[in-house]
Amino acid sequence: MMMRNLKLLILPIVALLMMPFGNHAAETSGPDPAGDIKHIRVSSGRLPSDSVAGKQGKPEKKKEKWGHRRFDQKSPQHPDSVKPGAYIYVPDSLKNDVLQLLRGHSRVVDDEENLDLEERVINKGDTIPVVLKDRNFGRFDRGLVNLLYIPKGQWTFGLTASYGEIDTKDLEIFDLLSDVNINAYALSIKPYMAYFIRNNLSIGLRLGYYNARGNLDSFKVDIDDDMNFNLNDIMYRAEKYTAAATLNQYIGLTRHGRFGIFNEVELGFTSGNSEFRRPYNGEPRTTYTTMMEASLNFSPGVQVFIMKNVSFHISFGVFGFYLRNEKQRENDEETGNRFTSGANFRFNIFNINFGLGIHI
Repeated sequence: MMMRNLKLLILPIVALLMMPFGNHAAETSGPDPAGDIKHIRVSSGRLPSDSVAGKQGKPEKKKEKWGHRRFDQKSPQHPDSVKPGAYIYVPDSLKNDVLQLLRGHSRVVDDEENLDLEERVINKGDTIPVVLKDRNFGRFDRGLVNLLYIPKGQWTFGLTASYGEIDTKDLEIFDLLSDVNINAYALSIKPYMAYFIRNNLSIGLRLGYYNARGNLDSFKVDIDDDMNFNLNDIMYRAEKYTAAATLNQYIGLTRHGRFGIFNEVELGFTSGNSEFRRPYNGEPRTTYTTMMEASLNFSPGVQVFIMKNVSFHISFGVFGFYLRNEKQRENDEETGNRFTSGANFRFNIFNINFGLGIHI
């Protein structure tokens, strides 16, 4: 009995040692190789192309010579017995690790804490690093890294839009007053295109259209004899056209390149007009203004890839400088012009932009 058990133990080891070494192929079959795996096998030797695609018809039951050894067609080593499917060739040095993984003794784990500084990915036939090391501005290495988010050479086409609206019923403070009717809205549409000159860095061009309108139909305040007034029939309208050059710097948050944050620097030139109409001494008065403006704006944002080549982003205009020249006419008579400059550092609900981008 002991000798019989010893033979049963030695036979599988001998069969494993007799397998020829070389390139090894791991086969997966089932509805989707990336999904649930129904059958996995590691086969040795060089697999001919016709064996991978499979052959039609029932094979003949005979022994054939393949390489320098003879195989029975029922043997898993025979090329005609290899099942059709997808094969992954692994080097000899990884054979044992792959076998352990396929047998369920190991598992693949994404280690997000310990970054591999030498990790590479293939993009359009080029091998590029996943971890982008930042340049040191000094004698000390701060160890700052940036993960690859969008590689060099990609084009992006997209549309950014924003819309804001305010009404009397949206502001509770107006509930304390009587006879108040205010409403306003602002709409912005900005198509753009960009090209990535470096990994995570793009330059682009953006065109924009802006339209805003506000109406104050009535606003009556009557507290006492010394503090009472009545405003009504006041309207403001503005329309602008913009062309801008943009520079976007992205920071990847994951190694898979799905989530990222960015900062956009925009140098824009704007032309537009506005109209302000109100009653004065019982008669309507209209002030018409034309303007030219140059601005430098900074807009941080968040971006996520909702599909392989489609992204969604949100940006916030929080800081900027501007130079503006305005000319005014009142009731078709020129009243003068003015030049202004300034800086904006505030969160504006009318400057929250939602956008979709296509990456090719």
